[in-house]
Amino acid sequence: MTGSDVSPSFRLAYVPGVTPAKWVRIWNERRSDVPLTLHTVSAAQAPDVLREGGADAGFVRLPIDRTALSAIPLYTETTVVVVPKDHVVAAVDEVSFDDLADEIVFHPLDDVLEWERRPGLPANERPATTEDAVELVAAGVGVLVVPQSLARLHHRKDLTYRPVHDAPESRVALSWPEDATTDLVEDFIGIVRGRTVNSTRGRTQQQPAPKGKQADAKAGAQRKPGTGRSGSGSGSGKTGTGKPARGGGTARTKSGSGKPPAKRGKPRRRS
Repeated sequence: MTGSDVSPSFRLAYVPGVTPAKWVRIWNERRSDVPLTLHTVSAAQAPDVLREGGADAGFVRLPIDRTALSAIPLYTETTVVVVPKDHVVAAVDEVSFDDLADEIVFHPLDDVLEWERRPGLPANERPATTEDAVELVAAGVGVLVVPQSLARLHHRKDLTYRPVHDAPESRVALSWPEDATTDLVEDFIGIVRGRTVNSTRGRTQQQPAPKGKQADAKAGAQRKPGTGRSGSGSGSGKTGTGKPARGGGTARTKSGSGKPPAKRGKPRRRS
């Protein structure tokens, strides 16, 4: 699809933990004519929101069902374990599954990690959300393994986190409906991929106006002969055509030597 289907605004969905502020700022600088609206969706809901037209594009967590969706992987997050600040884990730089073997590890219903085997001991019940699980960790009931961005999102002063080096990782991607790759979507893809405003890929952007010396040089190159700044009356002694001005400059003799004529001496008196 092309720019004929441009909507009055660009709708961007994003899952918890993703911070789209940088890309939104660049969008507002480059496409101030098209407002961008943000929509927070859960990781599980994000693919369906895009397929059903609820957003033009969105930041999602992989893997997703890519039926009718395009996706560009962006980055991979570190996985951490969230624990109370006085927990023994807080004394080390990183941990492994073996270090959590005797811990109750919560597995919330909105967990975004793909597990082959989960560490530690299972809780009696699964918390409904990651936020609920964080509350239980603060109560000293167990620990929680999540992507680092979610640990930061639900940060509490009485909790800390450490990397888990052998845990699965979460990948974040930009996704959009493959049959709705509009000009606005292409513009946002370019922003996320770091293309400059003058990039030849994607849509053509307006060139910034020349400034300073570049503007002066451009203006000087376009002036017609005889109308420049060094025209007659500027004190150069030349007309706009480059010929010596009449009455200007140093007086010259007919010989063109540039020296004034020699003075004649007094006539001798005859004796």
